[in-house]
Amino acid sequence: MAEPRRREILDALAQEERSVGELVELLHVAQPVVSKHLRVLREVGLVEVRDDGRRRLYRADARPLQEIHAWVGRYQRLWEERFDLIDELLDEMDESPDARPDERGERS
Repeated sequence: MAEPRRREILDALAQEERSVGELVELLHVAQPVVSKHLRVLREVGLVEVRDDGRRRLYRADARPLQEIHAWVGRYQRLWEERFDLIDELLDEMDESPDARPDERGERS
């Protein structure tokens, strides 16, 4: 998911099924590039493919992302608490004249 082009492909496929040709037109990327990224996305289970006559249609499968979301969610509360502490500290610094920098940029 670190690859921006793969995220673009997933975003496009989240909206609707698309063929490689449709993705090439939509994303203005060469066909071999789209095919390479689709292969990687299929290997990790984020994209499924089905045959429709002579065309192959691709669609996003968000189930693997749900596992990542659940794992990351465990850390969300921790980071929110830390950001709240930073906010409190900054508020205290704004209220305290001793904590403000002097003309030279040094704190009293």
